[in-house]
Amino acid sequence: MNDVLDLEARSTGDHQGELRLWLRLLTCSTLVEREVRRRLRVQFNVTLPRFDLMAQLERSPDGITLGELSQRMMVSNGNITGLVRLLGEHGLVATFTDPADRRATYVRLTTSGRANFAAMAAAHAGWVAELFADLDADATARLMDGLGRLKRSVMQGDRADV
Repeated sequence: MNDVLDLEARSTGDHQGELRLWLRLLTCSTLVEREVRRRLRVQFNVTLPRFDLMAQLERSPDGITLGELSQRMMVSNGNITGLVRLLGEHGLVATFTDPADRRATYVRLTTSGRANFAAMAAAHAGWVAELFADLDADATARLMDGLGRLKRSVMQGDRADV
């Protein structure tokens, strides 16, 4: 297993350092996401997409349209509709229309949904802290700085003609 997860160490050729770093970032992201998914499923019987949808709704207590949810989560309207339907069946979200614009459907967390999400969010924060426990404050700050520079570089490159 470790051989598979450390393939970035075997990258060769031009831009070897950059390729190894990119592969290491992908590996770390995949490992963290896999563990968070597992823990959400085991402890709360919820999927990561459902957790993510509830997190978006927590940030919009007055409600948000299905279209805006779709944009924020970068998934199709159909995916959002299915997630909202499932969460609604469990009493975690409610849908409503704005009397001023009956064309738009809004979604918000119910009281039960807020309580449920608060428990999941607290556990999630603890899990992430646990997974990152080997990084002290200085290492975390250096990583944040470096990843911030990488993000800006990627965003600039995204605008460039290729």
